[in-house]
Amino acid sequence: MQHALTYRQHARATLWLGLPLIGGHLAQFAIGLTDTIMIGWYGVPELAALTLAGSFFFTVFLFGSGFAWAIMPMVARYAAQQDEVLVRRATRMALWLSILYFFVTLPLFWFSGTILGGMGQTPEVAALAQTYLRIAAAGLLPALGVMVFKNYLAGLEHTRVVLWITLAAAGANALANYALIFGNWGAPELGISGAAIASVTVHVISLLLVAGYALIKLPEHELMVRFWRPDWEMFAQVFHLGWPIGLTTLAEVALFAATAVLMGWLGTIPLAAHGVALQISTAAFMVQLGLSNAATVRAGNALGRGDLDHMLRGARVVAVLGAVAAALTVTVFVALAETLMSLFVDPQDPQRDAIIAAGRGLLLMAALFQVVDATQVIHIGLLRGLQDTRVPMIMAGVAYWGIGMPCAWVFGFALDWGGEGIWFGLVVGLAAAAGLLMWRFWKHSPAILARQTSGA
Repeated sequence: MQHALTYRQHARATLWLGLPLIGGHLAQFAIGLTDTIMIGWYGVPELAALTLAGSFFFTVFLFGSGFAWAIMPMVARYAAQQDEVLVRRATRMALWLSILYFFVTLPLFWFSGTILGGMGQTPEVAALAQTYLRIAAAGLLPALGVMVFKNYLAGLEHTRVVLWITLAAAGANALANYALIFGNWGAPELGISGAAIASVTVHVISLLLVAGYALIKLPEHELMVRFWRPDWEMFAQVFHLGWPIGLTTLAEVALFAATAVLMGWLGTIPLAAHGVALQISTAAFMVQLGLSNAATVRAGNALGRGDLDHMLRGARVVAVLGAVAAALTVTVFVALAETLMSLFVDPQDPQRDAIIAAGRGLLLMAALFQVVDATQVIHIGLLRGLQDTRVPMIMAGVAYWGIGMPCAWVFGFALDWGGEGIWFGLVVGLAAAAGLLMWRFWKHSPAILARQTSGA
């Protein structure tokens, strides 16, 4: 009989698993930031088009990634049960679903100019965005494949290789952008098309690296053996677990996208400040996302062993780690708000002082929502580890859109609090999600674990 881990051992195991995941998320964030900076140097219309096209691609990609996220807790559970056949079946069907999703969504990319034009975008920006998206569409399949393999490896606690591959991808992306956007090192100057080609190239290289590692280091899973053979029972399991994850992620991303629209109603300076503050707070959020992933794996492992005490002890530890990380973030945001904002604003910009002043208030609000955001994302990770995704999806959707968005409008416009009021609405919505998800986990997780275990 195994002895129960102490809280210190739980903390060590969570950090050992979570720190590389945090680093990987930060490296992935750096890829998007690099694209934005380099295209910003190239031209304003191209930057506007990339912002639009990037959001379009990211939205489609995020929903499809739900199938990849689904296998992290599944693989963690099956690995705890030492069932290599189920590990293979789940991973293979996640790849199947990703391939099918790619083909279903291809028309969206091809006709993206018409779609964006119908949403009120200018013809120039819509055409440039379509140019980018028609090329970038080819990168969706390898990008989804990378997500499947990364979550498969994370479920097996092979997180360091995920970090190194993502870091390599970030470096390759910067070099490819520098060559293809601006025409350096003998490459043609391709502008926004160059950025798209660079992205596709990086996705393909990343897939080759991560799949190569998985197939060479873990041959016992035989992931590609008889890959063509359908497995409809496991296909259905991955689908039913994955689509609520995709919708939940989409609901949160859409909330922040809608917030940008509200900020735009206030004027250019508030919108610019919002963009900078969101970049800074997103970087901080990557820490919580990594801890959430670690929580998913460890809860999935506990589920596989049917070990309630292990799960609850681990949950307490990861919640405390999230709170500590949030407290550090709050300290930095409050003490260094102006310094952080100034890093993103051109010193020669005549509106620099106004943007920094507006952004300082937003970062103070961001400090407040780091605490509730940490709580909600960690608990949603714990629930995913228990393969509980549908009720959390409903809770999150109600909190984000039924509470958060109306509050953003009320505080921002009806009460005339401006940008800080809009962000305070986000705080309220995220706090509601945190409360609901905490209640779901701590009240119902023993019953969920018992039900899942008995049904295994």
